Amino acid sequence: MVFQGGLLTTVYLTCRLCQRLLVLLAMLFLRDLAFSEQSVGNHVEAETNSPRLLGREHGQLGSGRIMRPDDANIAGNVHGGTILKMIEEAGAIISTRHCNSQSGEHCVAALARVERTDFLSPMCIGEVAHVSAEITYTSKHSVEVQVNVLSENILTGAKRVTNRATLWYVPLSLKNVDKVLEVPPIQYAWKELEEEGKKRYEEQKLERLVTKQRNGDLIFPVFNPDRQNKEPYTVGYSQSSLIHLVGPSDCTLHGFVHGGVTMKLMDEVAGIVAARHCKTNIVTASVDAINFHEKLQKGCVITISGRMTFTSNKSMEIEVFVDADPFVDEPKERYRAVSAFFTYVSLSKEGKPLPVPQLVVETEDEKRRFEDGKGRYLQTKAKRQVQMQPLTQQ
Repeated sequence: MVFQGGLLTTVYLTCRLCQRLLVLLAMLFLRDLAFSEQSVGNHVEAETNSPRLLGREHGQLGSGRIMRPDDANIAGNVHGGTILKMIEEAGAIISTRHCNSQSGEHCVAALARVERTDFLSPMCIGEVAHVSAEITYTSKHSVEVQVNVLSENILTGAKRVTNRATLWYVPLSLKNVDKVLEVPPIQYAWKELEEEGKKRYEEQKLERLVTKQRNGDLIFPVFNPDRQNKEPYTVGYSQSSLIHLVGPSDCTLHGFVHGGVTMKLMDEVAGIVAARHCKTNIVTASVDAINFHEKLQKGCVITISGRMTFTSNKSMEIEVFVDADPFVDEPKERYRAVSAFFTYVSLSKEGKPLPVPQLVVETEDEKRRFEDGKGRYLQTKAKRQVQMQPLTQQ
């Protein structure tokens, strides 16, 4: 009887706990839904007063959702790939909406490039991610979208900026995926805004060509490496690969992979490389420009490979490639689809930055890539110092 009474008491307490959890989840869901509706409403209301652009019916977008355990790593920090996917989804919606705002052939906006994206602050489980997107420039065949991400602590109401990103899209016809349509122009409040946008367009176009020229650099997939026979902190010790079969849930109406899906997979591989190198909790600090050179089609097998290229005292640079093996419809040779550099930092259990073990380079190619990475690191550091000077002078 004592056992039965204890069992009944345990069951009762468990049921009460489940009820409370269900109530809490319901409250969070309603809070999330209410914010999404309010956020969109606020953006629509603010649209008519925007200092940047005039006459835009499809120029702004707002959304939000709660970060859940499956969005984060074991330390509770939201994966950088999850944030990148949310950013790309917002950019795809707003650019596709704008490109279909005038009568004519329907299209879907395809991601062509993501500019350097900094992760200003980690986001945690239970916080609400606020994503806002705005069209800032249009050329004849492309759309520039700027996206901001804010994190809100729903217990205190405190908010902070976690990400800022710039994305470029091109409209592809629904009837012919190889046909790029013209983009409806937007109206600018000042001529200077259009000139600044055109300058950014020309710069990214040039950088994209330079990246495409070096895109043939080989990286061989590693699936079951003999790490016990490799020296720790070498490139070969942490190099990692992932194979993914592209399914319908990964794709757009065209049957091609969403850019956000690709970026999330790339971040996962880069995170594995960083974790194997440090053996600590790691988070995404930034992503250099991501160039989408070729489309990834439904049914193809993609191989995402990452390798360490450079380490500073507190950061690591990982180079990630995405190669595709088409098997459906028109089989052809493997091709390079996407490439990018991810930067990670190592954190303690308390979330404090930790020193990063220095990368051991062995071959001439590894030494060359290390020096190239060091150049990018110093260049980024110099830009950041220039940006901070006006703030320190105030």
